Amino acid sequence: MIEMLSLFHRLRILLEMIKFEHTLFALPFALTAALVAVRGMPRAQDLLWILVAMVGARSSAMTVNRLVDLRFDRENPRTAGRALPAGLITAGQAWAFALLAAGLLVWAGAMLNPLALWLSPVALLVIWGYSLTKRFTRWSHLVLGLALGIAPSAAWIALTGRLDWAPMILSAAVLCWTAGFDIIYACQDVEFDRRIGLHSLPAKIGIGPALLASSGLHLIAFALLVAFGLSAGLQYGYFFALLPVAGLMMYQHSIVKPHDLSRVNAAFFTANGAISVLLLLGTVIDLLWR
Repeated sequence: MIEMLSLFHRLRILLEMIKFEHTLFALPFALTAALVAVRGMPRAQDLLWILVAMVGARSSAMTVNRLVDLRFDRENPRTAGRALPAGLITAGQAWAFALLAAGLLVWAGAMLNPLALWLSPVALLVIWGYSLTKRFTRWSHLVLGLALGIAPSAAWIALTGRLDWAPMILSAAVLCWTAGFDIIYACQDVEFDRRIGLHSLPAKIGIGPALLASSGLHLIAFALLVAFGLSAGLQYGYFFALLPVAGLMMYQHSIVKPHDLSRVNAAFFTANGAISVLLLLGTVIDLLWR
């Protein structure tokens, strides 16, 4: 009984370490693509395996990211209290969890269709590879965008066994959206990144210009969301949902200033979680409630 409680305690720490609840960011985009792919509600078993794949992919990616960045997290006051730097779990336990989560992704791919199975290692290469990019390029934000952006295309492949233009446009929108908010988040670590030799756009060009670049990426993301709606044949529900999405994107940039980063978490977590859910709700209204 004591061993079981200890296991659950470690699992809780692991889930807290990877911010498991933030799977919400990418999952609604995958579900949006799934609804459009079949023009309605997918089969329950397909939705289950898409969910398993998403949870496995993100859990594995975030754990590998924490492991790869362990040395830096120990030195950064903002991250020194995380589970790995604080010694609450061991690197071995984290690696075991990362590999188990990766196995869930591959298993889900096998249960969906052959193409999804064969592409699952490619997805792992992308989502694991992001963790290394801050060591050599300021454009790591775009790689993170790609890691999240493959979700809609992956869901489309899972249900249709092929890739079309509509999910690719949505994936590009998620890429730009993610890169934009990751630039905002990276503004918190400018001085640390410069001192330790890590690369980010804010560390390279400064916080003010980086926030302008983030705004530009979000403008492109919004244009791509419009293009996705048109290419997917969506109607009033989806496009009405784009109105509060635009408002939330503007809100993000109104509360984060070069001289005041105190509200970065509100911009990063609250606004972004709402954006993806709004788009999913708009798609549900269009395809299921007509």
